[in-house]
Amino acid sequence: MLSLDGRNRSLFARRERSRRRPLAGVDLLLWGIPLAMIALAGILIASTQRQADYADWYQHWITAAAGLGIGLLLARLPVDRLVRWQWPIFAVTMVSLVAVRVVGTTALGAQRWISIAGFNVQPSEFAKLTAILMLAGVLARHPVERPVDLVRPSALISLPWLLVFIQPDLGTSLVFGAVLLVMLFWSGMPGGWLLLLLSPLATAILAGTLPWGLLGWIPFTAWLAWTSLPWKRLGLAIVVGVQGFFAAITPWLWLNVLQDYQRDRLALFLDPAKDPLGGGYHLLQSTVGIGSGQLWGTGLMRGSLTKLRFIPEQHTDFIFSALGEETGFIGSVLVVAGFVALAWRLLHIAGRAHSDVESLVVVGVGTMLMFQVVVNINMTIGLGPVTGIPLPFLSYGRSAMLMNFMALGLCASVARRGGGQPRPGQTRW
Repeated sequence: MLSLDGRNRSLFARRERSRRRPLAGVDLLLWGIPLAMIALAGILIASTQRQADYADWYQHWITAAAGLGIGLLLARLPVDRLVRWQWPIFAVTMVSLVAVRVVGTTALGAQRWISIAGFNVQPSEFAKLTAILMLAGVLARHPVERPVDLVRPSALISLPWLLVFIQPDLGTSLVFGAVLLVMLFWSGMPGGWLLLLLSPLATAILAGTLPWGLLGWIPFTAWLAWTSLPWKRLGLAIVVGVQGFFAAITPWLWLNVLQDYQRDRLALFLDPAKDPLGGGYHLLQSTVGIGSGQLWGTGLMRGSLTKLRFIPEQHTDFIFSALGEETGFIGSVLVVAGFVALAWRLLHIAGRAHSDVESLVVVGVGTMLMFQVVVNINMTIGLGPVTGIPLPFLSYGRSAMLMNFMALGLCASVARRGGGQPRPGQTRW
C-alpha cells in the first residue's frame, strides 16, 4: 500500500502528465469528427450565401464554439446524477413545447420557435435529448421483458411527440419514434417485437402505395406474433386487428391529419418531375447539384448551382447538395465515413458503459444523430421525401447545434467513466 507521501507523489505525477498533455483526457474521435465537419460546413454555408444580401455563416462557428464549451462542461458531470433530475427537466421541456403553441414564432408554415432576447430557440430540438434521458431512466429501472412493459416508455414519449407533431414538425417527430424503438431494443426487447412495433407503419405505406402487398405482409405479421409473443392467441388477434385498422384508416389519415405540404413531400419524392417547379423542385435541383460535382467536385466556393441559389434552404436542410457539388463523390464519401466512425465510437462507448442508464443514453444519442444523417442524405439524393430534418453539425441551425454538443458531452462523460463491462453480479444503476 502506498504511503501518504507516495500517493501525493503519484497524484503530482499524474497532474504533471496532464499539464504537459492537455488533450490527454479528451476523446479526440468523439470531438474531432464533429469539429472537422463544422469547419467544412462554415465554408459550405458561406458558399450558399455568395449571392445573398446577408451572411451568417460565421454564426455557425460561433454557435459551435459555445456548444463545445457546454459539451465539455457536461462531460465532467456523471450522467446518472443528471438522470435523477429527469422529471424537472421533462417538466421544463413540456412547458416550452406548450409555449410554442401560445407565443411561438411562425416561419415556413410551421410554429416551432420561441423568440428569446432576439434569438429564435427551437424547443423541439432540446426535447429530443430530454426524451433520451427520460427513456434511459425508465428503461434502466424497468427493462422490457413483457409486452405490458412497453406501455410505460411509450406513454412517456407520446406527450413530447404529440406536441412536436402538431407544430407541425413531421421530421422531428420521426426522430422520437426511432429513438424509442432502438432504445427499447438495446434494453433487451426481442427483435421480433421490434418488427411488430414497426409493422403498422409498413402496413400504412403498403395500404397507400401497394395494397396487394398486404396479402403477404399481414400473414407475415400474424406468424411473427404467434412465434414471438407470450400470449399467442391474444397476441395474434391484437396484431391482426392493428394491421387491419391501419390499413383501413390510412386514407383518412392522409386526407385529414397530414398537412398539404406533408402530403406533397411524401408523394413527390416518388416522381418529383410531376411538379418540377413546385413540390418537386427541391429534390430535382438537389440531385442535379450533387451529380454535377462528379468525382472530385468543382472546388469549395466554386459551385455554380450553389452560387446561383438554385436549391432552396441549401444552408440548412440541403447542405449535403452543396457538399456534393463542391467536393464531389470523394468529399461526400469522406463525410459519410466520418459519420460511420462517429457511430462506431458511440457504440463502443455504450458497450463499455458502467451502468445501464449510461449505456442507454449513449445509444439514444447515437440513434438520434444517425437517424437524422440517414434521412437527410437520402432526402437530398432523392431516395426519400423532404422531411425538414437537418444534417448534424453541417446544417445551419443554432438550437440543433447546441443540442448536438450537449448530447456529445453526455457521451463523453460516459466514455470518461467507462473502461470495461460491469463485473458479474455488480449492481447497475
